[in-house]
Amino acid sequence: MVLIENFRAVFYAPFYAACALGAYEAEGLEVELKTSAEPGKALQAVSAGVGQVSWGGPLRIMAALDQDPKGGYAAFCEVVGRDPFFLVGRAPNPGFQVRDLPLWTLSAVTEVPTPWICLQHDLRGAGGDPAAVRHAPARTMAENAAALRAGEVELIQVFHPYARALVDEGAGHVWYAAAGRGPTSYTTFNTTRAFIEREPDTVLRLTRAMVRTLKWIAARDGRDIADAIAGFFPDVPAARLAACCGDYRSLGLWNRTPVLQREGLEWLRDAMLGAGAIRTRFAYEDCVDMRFAEQVAREDPPPVHER
Repeated sequence: MVLIENFRAVFYAPFYAACALGAYEAEGLEVELKTSAEPGKALQAVSAGVGQVSWGGPLRIMAALDQDPKGGYAAFCEVVGRDPFFLVGRAPNPGFQVRDLPLWTLSAVTEVPTPWICLQHDLRGAGGDPAAVRHAPARTMAENAAALRAGEVELIQVFHPYARALVDEGAGHVWYAAAGRGPTSYTTFNTTRAFIEREPDTVLRLTRAMVRTLKWIAARDGRDIADAIAGFFPDVPAARLAACCGDYRSLGLWNRTPVLQREGLEWLRDAMLGAGAIRTRFAYEDCVDMRFAEQVAREDPPPVHER
């Protein structure tokens, strides 16, 4: 089967580790990884028949169903249950509170919508108004990291390895780790309900492979995780990749269970509604099929063995 990669990112480490450790083969699957043509288009690639399953945010499921309620998309295994993004400032600010965000000019993520949608909901929850936030001109995360180093911007929104590199260099300081807000359903295996009904054994095996990988990750440190996925990140120094993986592991980014947390999905749905990204107040059951995740959780399979 063909699995569509959303885009290359360290916080997707479990998906790369499953490939590197042979988790899919251990479950009798031959999985070919293909990268989406552009960030956020993985689900469309599944619809177009490029692959059978993708990974990406449940945000994409809700956005697609909001446009076409008969689209028949569903998430069936949660992997990343917290937000991997950081606010990194030029100077230390240990007293930073999200409600203070309008005091600074923000260089927000522009490549994908989820980080800013979620940060807006944080701000609303803290009693602030997202419309009051001053925005720097739109740039990529790499460009914003370079601008922070050059002293051209004061606060940027990025994920690892950008945040870790800035901290290591002394050029930036983490003001806010979005993972600290708690459950936010961020990355799942996604497909169509038709595929789930047609290939239930494949869905079950994929889910079991990921659970065994997540168990392996839970028992390892950042260096071990980085060693496993290093081939996917040839441009990131080994020590930095290990630090990134260690940070994310400590933040509880990666799930211990494949069952998508209702609280995390409903928080994300409300964030999307608040930002005007969707019009439909979806129920949990509208967006997920957790039968196979629940089955694997009951089975409690052992961690995958390293090759």
